[in-house]
Amino acid sequence: MKYCLLSSGSQGNSAFVCQGETKILIDCGITKKRLLERLTPLGVGLDEIQRLLITHGHVDHVSGIKALPEEKWMTSPQVLKEELAPEQYFSPYVPFQVGELTITPLPLSHDATNTVGFLIEGGNESLVYITDTGYLKEKVLKRIADKTYYIFESNHDTKMLFTSKRSPFLIRRIHSNIGHLDNVESASYLAGLIGQDTKEVTLAHLSDECNTPDLALETFKTVMISELGHEPDVLVRCGSIKEEVKGGDWEKDLS
Repeated sequence: MKYCLLSSGSQGNSAFVCQGETKILIDCGITKKRLLERLTPLGVGLDEIQRLLITHGHVDHVSGIKALPEEKWMTSPQVLKEELAPEQYFSPYVPFQVGELTITPLPLSHDATNTVGFLIEGGNESLVYITDTGYLKEKVLKRIADKTYYIFESNHDTKMLFTSKRSPFLIRRIHSNIGHLDNVESASYLAGLIGQDTKEVTLAHLSDECNTPDLALETFKTVMISELGHEPDVLVRCGSIKEEVKGGDWEKDLS
């Protein structure tokens, strides 16, 4: 399996996942131009994308979805204003197949209708995609333990958020159970999830105003040492708005 976080943050989110000849996108909150700028260096054309999986309806995840034909979209019911065919809707915990990938939607807690993350399995590897949630249910945590790759929200540093110029309402919303995971919450969840099969962690959806990659990575390290007594032997990095972040086995051909 290989993946690429094409864009990650409050200005737009999109991720590419590939297994053999199967190629999918998760969200498209960026322009078609920017999407092509990120996909072209990977050797991937828009016509090769079989499905676009949509996590929820916030603009930073759906503003560019019309870059792909509507018949390729898949999402939860009531997320989009467009009426899709019945087979284009998925339900929490019910796996479905896209080519060589088995995809299980996972319910999240966010202030948007029917927000989900995904467990994506193909070959002998697995990828967890979790952003835009205030907390994770125990049932979800059991499903995503000891997976190969994690793309996992680490949205804000709490001190930066509460000392920011944002309104009290927005601060409460972001830090609530229907908001976003902060650095400590993210790392604490990951401390309980990372296992012997885990290879990579990409911290995602970092706030431009209330977080930095250095803070997110330092918090991850601190929490791991506190909760596990050591740093796990995995590659850890942060997603970005400015550039794509590749993961998985890019040594193999795309098809």
